[in-house]
Amino acid sequence: MPHPTKLGFRQAEKTLRVEFDTGEVFDISFETLRVESPSAEVQGHGGVKPPKPVGKENVGVVRAEPIGHYAVRIVFDDGHNSGYFTWPKLYELGQKAGAAV
Repeated sequence: MPHPTKLGFRQAEKTLRVEFDTGEVFDISFETLRVESPSAEVQGHGGVKPPKPVGKENVGVVRAEPIGHYAVRIVFDDGHNSGYFTWPKLYELGQKAGAAV
């Protein structure tokens, strides 16, 4: 599984640029990160998946916190801060976004 070599939060563009050890580079929008958060709030509890969050087009990122050597927690300006974005999850979101740079 690819591992990131660099994470860069681009506030003006509202994107996270992720560079992987495969040489692939993806730009993932903050909106995508917020609505695809791996948190229970977004993914659901006990098999019940809630509707995706809406109105997150202008969401910003306040900070990111490393979680060991396997993930990052992203703190959004709407107060959402649960859910760990693992390296495989970021790679998957980058591929889905079709945002290879």
